[in-house]
Amino acid sequence: MSPATAPIVGLVGCGVTGSRAVAHLVARRVPVAVYDPRPGLGVRRQGVVVVDDADDLSVCDVVVLCQPAPHAALAQRLLTRGTPVVSIGDDVDDLMAMLALQPLAVQHDAALIVGAGMAPGLSGLLARSLAAQLHTLDELHVAIHGTAGPSCARQHHDALGDTALGWHDGEWIEPPGGSGRDLVWFPDPVAARDCYRAALGDPLLLHRAFPQASRIAARVSATRRDRLTARLPMLAPPHASGSIGSVRVEARGAAQHGERVTVIAGAAGHTGDLAAAVCSAVVLRLLADGITPGVHTPGDDALDALDLLHHATALGVRVQEFTGVARATSW
Repeated sequence: MSPATAPIVGLVGCGVTGSRAVAHLVARRVPVAVYDPRPGLGVRRQGVVVVDDADDLSVCDVVVLCQPAPHAALAQRLLTRGTPVVSIGDDVDDLMAMLALQPLAVQHDAALIVGAGMAPGLSGLLARSLAAQLHTLDELHVAIHGTAGPSCARQHHDALGDTALGWHDGEWIEPPGGSGRDLVWFPDPVAARDCYRAALGDPLLLHRAFPQASRIAARVSATRRDRLTARLPMLAPPHASGSIGSVRVEARGAAQHGERVTVIAGAAGHTGDLAAAVCSAVVLRLLADGITPGVHTPGDDALDALDLLHHATALGVRVQEFTGVARATSW
């Protein structure tokens, strides 16, 4: 493909995840135009152009939203101009607003992919791969650990103090954030962490992708201090470059002959790296093959989740699957 015909990707928000996504795209010789709302910030490297206004990116072949929430208003403006959009946002209210853009996206013949980060995002790809191993899918349980950068850390802090969201036997439930303690074993090196319900977007998007599942829950790791201060301003500044993170998905269901089956998969690494790999895989897939107009999530049937997961692993995601077998003891 010659430079004159090469597709151009626009990106808003060049923080921890955004800068890593830019690196993935530039490494594959995809020209990138960047807008960062913070003055003086941006990426300076070959193959990258910095613009002064997010609306200038509407001429790009696809625009990636990596800035802090909300994303819905900018996504709406871009879709109105027929520009495909990929969002890594995980704020529940913002996700609901973007899901409501389905008629607009179809009207303007453009695709909007929401929740294309670590969780939601990689969690949906893992859920799809696990569901393929079951004859009947009944439950999905997601647990996440770690944050990509300061904005992500603040979002998770607020989520722990907000009302959680879950799907339980055919209806939405809203348990208080910080409740529902569960000891979760993440892939190494994260290992065991206490996790609690929070205002996370995974149940919302997973229910859309897996309507047959009767129960969908999501939890985030937290310390006792995290829970006590969740409804207060953050007492300590978040780490500028993020932290090691992990996502773990557990799918419960039945095999072909009715026996109960539980399958588990996850991934661990720098949170920004995991989110950027999934985001970049979605963008590259959209550029190569296109996606049906409308609103989609990485776990939807409309996207080839296993192919996206394969591309994410090529970009650095290392998927691990639990292979142990539970058995009775003589105790």
